[in-house]
Amino acid sequence: MRLVAGHVVASLAALLLVLCLATSAHAHAVLIAAEPADGSVVTEAPKTVVLRFNEAVAPTAVSLLDAAGRPRDVTIRAVDQSVMVTLPADLPQGTQVVSYRVVSQDGHPVAGSLLFSIGVVTGSAAPSGDGVLHALIWLARLGLYLGLFAGVGGVFFAAWIGQGPAGERLIMWSLAIGLIGAIASLGLQGVDLLNLPITGVLTWAAWASAAGTSLFPALLLAIVSMLIAAIGWRSPSFSAALIGTAVAMICVGLSLSVSGHAATASPQWLTRTALFIHGVGLAFWIGALAPLAVLAWQRKGSLLRVLARFSTLAVPVVALIALSGLALAVVQLESFGALIDTGYGNILLAKLALVSLLLTLAALNRLVFTPAIAREFHRTRPLQRSIALEFVLMIAILGLVALWRFTPPPRVLATSDDVPLAVHIHTDAAMFQVLIAPGKVGQNDFVLQLMNGDASPFAAKEATLTLSLPDRGIEPLERSAVVGPDGYWHVKKVPLPVPGRWHMQIDALVTDFRKVTLEDDFEVR
Repeated sequence: MRLVAGHVVASLAALLLVLCLATSAHAHAVLIAAEPADGSVVTEAPKTVVLRFNEAVAPTAVSLLDAAGRPRDVTIRAVDQSVMVTLPADLPQGTQVVSYRVVSQDGHPVAGSLLFSIGVVTGSAAPSGDGVLHALIWLARLGLYLGLFAGVGGVFFAAWIGQGPAGERLIMWSLAIGLIGAIASLGLQGVDLLNLPITGVLTWAAWASAAGTSLFPALLLAIVSMLIAAIGWRSPSFSAALIGTAVAMICVGLSLSVSGHAATASPQWLTRTALFIHGVGLAFWIGALAPLAVLAWQRKGSLLRVLARFSTLAVPVVALIALSGLALAVVQLESFGALIDTGYGNILLAKLALVSLLLTLAALNRLVFTPAIAREFHRTRPLQRSIALEFVLMIAILGLVALWRFTPPPRVLATSDDVPLAVHIHTDAAMFQVLIAPGKVGQNDFVLQLMNGDASPFAAKEATLTLSLPDRGIEPLERSAVVGPDGYWHVKKVPLPVPGRWHMQIDALVTDFRKVTLEDDFEVR
């Protein structure tokens, strides 16, 4: 009975897999504001484009496609959480496309584009897609997971639990695939960072760029763990095999805890510790599946003894997986609504569907297959097939988890949603910075920061904010601004009843005979 309960409880580890393998590459940095704003129309060509992120980033590539469809040279520099892009002085009128690629603190590249128009909106070329590159990155990440969990975990099981070569072929293939996946992941990381074609993986620049991110030490630890596991499998000394495989499992945990979404989440003492515990626990669980399936298929006399030893250890291991998984899920999701409202949550729901199949198999193992073996030992084939199917489902779950490489977690999206919408209007006469909170449908507060063109304080007697939404027939809505204790002009509780691209006009009265007017558009979510 203890054997059956242990196997069922161990099967529950699959449920926690989807809650804490958040080591995909995409804590993404998020673009929270741009100057000029995305989609805005400016009267004069700006000298710079400012990209503001929710965390400090390192720019790797920024390109400009002007209104005539010509690529133009730009210079870039990072200042705190912003990237400053200096534009050429002779941009033609029309829509310009600025494409950027930066690396966030977790080592993952983040790419995007914004459009702004000088004088008039015109057609422009769309950035090319990265479908093939993303597919290769996903495949390499899946191979890496296979090597860490089925490969290293399988060698650990053979040394510490099974004490035999059961499942050797699958374990060795998993280690080989994992090593290839780790090396490929590094090269593809560089290609993604520099926005190179696939053939860019053959260039030194791609590898050097990837080596400067936090993914590099994570992959290095992964490679070390798989090499130690492969050596430990061939070790003639039993004690050396035990020590080697234990070190390899430690490297698995360290690899997962130094890079990725959860590794950069706060508090890091909690998230990194939880990732380490969870990674080691999952390697223990997934690594046992192939050897157990082979033992059942071969009807080895040691099957019941190995199952008993595994189930005894599985109970405390699953308890640790459960605690670490819960901590990571709380940090990453932040709310139940994120399961439905975000791509990250949608992937999680898809994995829960696969986990339900795993739980069904666990129930069959407990109620049907294991009692049959206890009565007639030769009836091991149903259990062997069930465990093999569990392994296939685990691979499918890992494949879905690898998709998190391209999806920011809800906690990052929530952070970006809490940041006020920023609109920057800059002419030779004046420079106005407008903060709109929360920048969504409903009541909004406007803060007007009025400056001269050289960023010195702008002396105004009065300031008026006028809003309109011509596409929806909403005529101009005028509100007077009031100077606050901070020296900025404030307009509170302005109703924005519908989403869309609103037009904003700010009139600053300097004297009875002079008024400065600046205009721009902003998007209401």
